[in-house]
Amino acid sequence: MRLLLIKTSSLGDVIHTLPALTDALQHQPDLECHWVVEENFAAIPSWHPGVKKVIPVAWRRWRSSLKSGNVYSEIGSFISQLRQQRYDVILDAQGLLKSACISRLAHGHRMGLDFSSAREKIAALFYQRRLAVAKEQHAIDRLRHLFAQSLNYFLPQSTADYAINRHQFHFSFENEINFVFLHGTAWLSKEWPDLYWQRLIALAVQEGSVGLPWGNERERLRAERLATVDPKRCHVLPKMDLNQLAALLAQARGVVSVDTGPGHLTAALGTPAVNLYGPTDPGLTGTRGQYQIHLTGTCRKWPCKERLCPRINAPSAPCLSVLSPEWVWETLTALRSQKGIANQNIA
Repeated sequence: MRLLLIKTSSLGDVIHTLPALTDALQHQPDLECHWVVEENFAAIPSWHPGVKKVIPVAWRRWRSSLKSGNVYSEIGSFISQLRQQRYDVILDAQGLLKSACISRLAHGHRMGLDFSSAREKIAALFYQRRLAVAKEQHAIDRLRHLFAQSLNYFLPQSTADYAINRHQFHFSFENEINFVFLHGTAWLSKEWPDLYWQRLIALAVQEGSVGLPWGNERERLRAERLATVDPKRCHVLPKMDLNQLAALLAQARGVVSVDTGPGHLTAALGTPAVNLYGPTDPGLTGTRGQYQIHLTGTCRKWPCKERLCPRINAPSAPCLSVLSPEWVWETLTALRSQKGIANQNIA
C-alpha cells in the first residue's frame, strides 16, 4: 500500500506526526510512505524507518522568490516527483489551503480533515474523503486519530512511539556538553528572561558543561551574553543542522527549553527535559514523551496565545517570571534521578 503523506511544517508539527506513522506501520507492515515536507525539515521524516521517500517542498522560499526563473523550474520538478506514481491514499495531515493544493497535484484518493476539523476550512473542499477529528486534544492524539480513520484500523492504546533510533546520530563537538539550554523561540512572549538563564547556568556549571544552540542572529547574540557567566564551562555552539542538533540532544544529560520546536525533538529522543510554558497550553501542543516535565506560568489571561503580552503590551511575559531558575534546576535534577533509577531497574 502506498501512502503520500503531506505534513510540511513546522518542526514540532512534523515531529508530532511520527507516532501516527508508527501506528500505521504496526497495522500494515508493508506500507510504503512518501512524505512531502518543507525542505528545512526534510531530515525528520528520514529518521523514521517507515518513510521510503522524502519529497521536499520549498513553499516558503518559492513564495518570496517568484521573480526568479529558477523557482519555476524547481516547482516543475517538485510536481513531477508527486506525479511519478499513483498512491492508494493521499493524506493531508496539515489541513491548510497550501497543503490541500499539493494533495490535488498528486494522483490518488485524497483524504484530509473535514470542515470543522481543518485549520483552514477551505482545505476540506479538496478532499474526496473528509474526516472529523476533535480539536480539544493534543496534536499527537489528533494525528493518531486521523491516521487510524484514514487507513481503517482501531486506534492503539499504546504510548506514542516516535520510532527514532537515537544511536543513529553521530556528531563530535569541540567541547563536551552535559546540559543543553534551548533559549530561542519565535514569539517574544515565550522568552524566559536573560537574568533567569544566567542564574540557571550558574547552577548548572557546578555539575557540568552547558551548550547554547542558536538559530538566528538574535539568538546568537543572546547566547553570547549568557555564556559570559562562565566562559570555560558554558559554550556558544556553532550553527547546526537538524542531524547535528539531534546528536547534541541525544547525548545530553538534561535539557531546559522554552516553547520551541527543538524541545519536541528532545521529547522524541527521550532526553530528560524541563519545558517552560508561558502564553501557550502544553496540553494541546506541548512536548510529549518520557522524562518530560512542563512548568507553566500563571496569569489570569492564561493561556493568552499572544506573541506580545496583552497585559503590559510588551515583549516580556510576567507569567514566565514565576518560574524561578532554582525551581527549574531542582526539577531537572529530580527528573535526571528518576531516569537513572529507571535505567538501573532495566539493567
